Amino acid sequence: MTTPHEAGPARAVAIARRPVPGAARTLAASGVDPVLARLLAARGIASAADADEGLARLPPFALLRGIGDAADRLVRAIERRERILVVADYDADGATACAVALRGLRAMGAVADFLVPNRFADGYGLTPRIVAQASARAPGLIVTVDNGIASLDGVAAARAAGIDVLVTDHHLPADRLPEHAIVVDPNQPGCAFPSKHLAGVGVMFYVLAATRARLRERGRFAGDGPNLASLLDLVALGTVADVVRLDHTNRVLVAQGLRRLRAARAHPGVDALFRVAGRDPAHAVAADLGFVAGPRLNAAGRLADMTIGIRCLLADDPAEALALASELDRLNRERRGVEAAIVEEAHAELDEAAALAGGSDAYTVCLYRPTWHQGVVGVVASRLKDREHRPAVVFAPGPDGTLRGSGRSIPGFHLRDALDLVAKREPGLIERFGGHAAAAGLTLPEAGFGRFAAAFERVAREWLGPADLARIVESDGALAPGELDLALARRLREPVWGHGFPPPAFDDEFEVLATRIVAGAHTRATVARAGERFEAMLFRSTVPLPARIRAVFRPEVDTFRGTDALRLVLLHWQPAGPAPASDDRHHDAADTPQVDLVRCTIPR
Repeated sequence: MTTPHEAGPARAVAIARRPVPGAARTLAASGVDPVLARLLAARGIASAADADEGLARLPPFALLRGIGDAADRLVRAIERRERILVVADYDADGATACAVALRGLRAMGAVADFLVPNRFADGYGLTPRIVAQASARAPGLIVTVDNGIASLDGVAAARAAGIDVLVTDHHLPADRLPEHAIVVDPNQPGCAFPSKHLAGVGVMFYVLAATRARLRERGRFAGDGPNLASLLDLVALGTVADVVRLDHTNRVLVAQGLRRLRAARAHPGVDALFRVAGRDPAHAVAADLGFVAGPRLNAAGRLADMTIGIRCLLADDPAEALALASELDRLNRERRGVEAAIVEEAHAELDEAAALAGGSDAYTVCLYRPTWHQGVVGVVASRLKDREHRPAVVFAPGPDGTLRGSGRSIPGFHLRDALDLVAKREPGLIERFGGHAAAAGLTLPEAGFGRFAAAFERVAREWLGPADLARIVESDGALAPGELDLALARRLREPVWGHGFPPPAFDDEFEVLATRIVAGAHTRATVARAGERFEAMLFRSTVPLPARIRAVFRPEVDTFRGTDALRLVLLHWQPAGPAPASDDRHHDAADTPQVDLVRCTIPR
């Protein structure tokens, strides 16, 4: 069985070391560990203050446009005992934002419930169909979370039904905002909030902070009011799972949420998502939110109904939370099977097309089969984007003869803007679309697939050049003898790493002393350099290693039966020394939580 990186024609690869600015010396002089100072400086951190992940470093909520009106409307609903209905999205960001909204609003005295669209029956966002369902519950106010910025028709339908709408979203707006709605979205025109990368759950958290402040002013609480910091494990989960850029604001939110998780102060549902995966929350890192808890929560929206996931996050009884998390774990195993089958078919289609054409010079990947599952096309698009390093859009059948597509993009190619340009050039082709730079969704008529693929390819050829498609593995350079140890691996667990703030990866040459296959799918190796020996793991690969390799790796704490040891996770390797010009072999660890460590780009 081949891995995605082993399949298809050989591809050249280069290892590029990130430059280290002079700020590394400033950070080290302030007391930051020298290796960590180097890593932080390479990621744009210029001072210890920039690295501070304390809550006091969060920008004030007053900078969010519309948040004062939002707080006033929520206060009025709370004081008048109006029914508030939260309309959520069906992904992890939407689910956590819904849970944050309900827990926070109820703690302030609101009468609040939720409604989440079904991906397959209802589609995305606040549509007139969802408004009709909401009207049956007679709410005075609808609050959207992680959706709504493009719901012009839905907001109009709510207004016609006599229901006010508060939109909390983080996606990029269209040319027009919803009329007669209060909008809180850091990406709306005129918003001065410095972080444009808040997830939907982060926006809702800020709205709660503003609402609590209004209620304090009105003397609603005997003390300070609800402790909103107790919601930060949910905020952290939604932020990481939505793969938004981890700018300083998001790193603060995630770091604070992880502290609660590690200190056994997380909500029962979040704790249960770790438990069903066999992970100890006490040792949680940001990647666990994205690759352990996030996929299990997302599985409900992909294959069933996100109501299960939201109920898990709202559960206060640990036994109830564990039962719901177990069902989410079962759905996630099912999702992985469906996804693997589609990825295999997609790889075969791409490789066959390249073989027939003697290679491929395409700048994009657009695929569709009528047998593919609508719930997993986004994950499949992400896999193809990683493998091909091209913007990828994958389609599956939707209702009423439509195609539902989900796309993922590479640096330098703004996916939502690309879809907007296609829509302008091909009027009537795209029925609806939305998203942001790295991810987006769209709906097409079934007959429009070929037309869209051609138009999307034209945009990519205009915006991208060969250099954007060159395959590169990024590294933070080599570690000096004595620097690569268990203490370093432990230190590297503390900062929040992720999208836009890539986890550390180093490179060096190693002698391979011994190898063995583990579980029939992975390679365990003993490697050495400069008289030091290390245990290493190469996940999802059984390709034999030569006697000497140059490897990009991550130091990791390997805990077994209560004992910690250093382990190197090999993310990429190639034979050590200069290879012959005709030998462009390379191998990468595939489908592992370390994928964000490597920016893989492929020349065709």
